[in-house]
Amino acid sequence: MNRRNLIKAGVALAGAALLGTSAFADSFPSKPITLIVPFAPGGNLDMVARLIAPALSTQLKTNVIVENRAGAGGAIGAGLVARSDADGYTLLISTPNAISILPRMVKVPYTPASFQPIGLISSTSLVLVVKGNETRFKDAAGLFAYAKKNPMKLSAGYAGVGTTNHVGMLLMEEAAGINVTGVPYRGSGPALVDLLGGQIDLVVDQLTSSIAHIKAGKLHALAVLSKDRDPLLKDVPTLREAGLANFDESTLSGLLAPAGTPAPVVATINAALGRALADDKLKAKLLAAGSLARASTPEEFGQILKTEEQRGYALAKAGKLKGQ
Repeated sequence: MNRRNLIKAGVALAGAALLGTSAFADSFPSKPITLIVPFAPGGNLDMVARLIAPALSTQLKTNVIVENRAGAGGAIGAGLVARSDADGYTLLISTPNAISILPRMVKVPYTPASFQPIGLISSTSLVLVVKGNETRFKDAAGLFAYAKKNPMKLSAGYAGVGTTNHVGMLLMEEAAGINVTGVPYRGSGPALVDLLGGQIDLVVDQLTSSIAHIKAGKLHALAVLSKDRDPLLKDVPTLREAGLANFDESTLSGLLAPAGTPAPVVATINAALGRALADDKLKAKLLAAGSLARASTPEEFGQILKTEEQRGYALAKAGKLKGQ
């Protein structure tokens, strides 16, 4: 085959590939989609996933099935998605931390480049909670004073190494000048079970998984970690009000696909996600659960992941990221 024919053959193959991708995107979705939650049932991501999945099912006109694959701070579920076919039928709901910070702390089977961001879903306050009948301290300042007098005596649960909960707890320890004994779990649900049972002393948790217990009086919220008070906990002060200047931590959740997922498929899912999050009924359900709907483009979510990766690098270099 001469050079001209080789060029023609190459152009023809490229055109066929583009037509194949276009045809695939046009037919997407043609079967159910699996949404992987990389934590145990009962936590923030699980609750958000089970609210967004029916809305996505409606928008995409196919079933979106929620599947929990917990363990290793989200790495097991995230790794499963990273290894899946890049066809849009296996998706991950995750915080930026599990994608960008966790790889700085422990060995995981993926990197941030293993994923294609689709879009943000929600923003959720982090809250410092203790048992409702806790008598050793009544507020965050009291907890800090107790912890300073009793280093490592308090046990603090969190939803896995490298999670937003974990990083929030580490930063709170540093800012308050205290040391607690960290206890990792497979998700917020199991951590709260042990807190309610008295096996641990405190939990840094997303409001979504704690709010029902707080309203029932089973848990007492000492402070929220965000810059401003949460609209669902107007009487609960921030850590800034407890004396930790400039403290501001919260949790974002977003949707990701394996790297290499065709751009038209990503655009289709992002558009469906945006329509779902614009619905007032879904907004109200998220708000009642403790989260604010927060849509974005894939590029905006990607930039958040990059910023979080840079923060993770800085924290790791400073020796602040440590598994417990």
